Amino acid sequence: MNLTKNEALHLYGELEVSVDNLAHADVVVFAPHVFLDALNVAKNAEGLLSVGAQNFYPAESGAFTGEISVNHLKDLGVSTVLIGHSERRALFHEDAELLKRKVELALNQGFTVFFCCGEPEPIRESGQHFDYVAQQLIESLLHVDSSRFNQIVIAYEPVWAIGTGKTATNEQANEMHQHIRSLLHKQYGEQIAQQTRILYGGSCNPSNAAGLFTMSDIDGGLIGGASLKAADFLSIIYAAR
Repeated sequence: MNLTKNEALHLYGELEVSVDNLAHADVVVFAPHVFLDALNVAKNAEGLLSVGAQNFYPAESGAFTGEISVNHLKDLGVSTVLIGHSERRALFHEDAELLKRKVELALNQGFTVFFCCGEPEPIRESGQHFDYVAQQLIESLLHVDSSRFNQIVIAYEPVWAIGTGKTATNEQANEMHQHIRSLLHKQYGEQIAQQTRILYGGSCNPSNAAGLFTMSDIDGGLIGGASLKAADFLSIIYAAR
C-alpha cells in the first residue's frame, strides 16, 4: 500500500525505459488495485514488464462490498495474481481454506498464480520450519492437478527475515527452496519439480540479490521495499542474469 498514482506511473516509466533486455527474466509489478488500469494503459509496445494484482476475493461477483473479483481483474487486462502473502495471512486472517479457494478460482480463470509460503520466527527457532511450510503447501496448493501446475510460481518468504533486521543466509534460503522442490518432486515428479519457479521473498535487495540468485534452487525474487526505488529494483533484476 504505497505511492500515489502519479508516483506509481513515474516508477513504472523509469523501469520501462531502463530495462534493455529481459530475455533472462520475467518481471511482474504487483501494484495496488487502483493503479492497475493506469499501469496497463501506460505499458509500452514491447511489454517488457507485466502487471499483477496483490489480492482478490474468491468469487466472480456478488454481495462482497469493497472486494475485487477475478472478473474485475480480467477486465483490466490483468492475468497474474498474488495469493497467500504473509501480510494477508497475518493481518487479514486468510486461512488455508480461503487460500485454496483463491487458487482454484484463479487457475480456473486462466490466471498465473504466485503462491506465497513461509514461517514466522517462533517456528524457525523451534526447528519446525520445514513441516510448517510443507503444511501450508499441502493445505492450499498441492491439490492442484499436474496439468495446471505450469500456472504456478511459488514464493518463499521467511516472515522472520522481513522488516526485522534479521536476514536469512543464502544457504538457509536455498535449503528451504530445496525442501519445497522435494515436495513437488514427491507429488508431481521430476519434470514439474524442476520446471516450477521458486522465488525468494525475505528482504531481497541490491546487496544480497546476486548471492541469492547464484544458489542452486533460487529462481528469482519476490521484492518488497526495494521495488519502490527504480535503481534498486533494476539492480535486482539485472542480478538475475
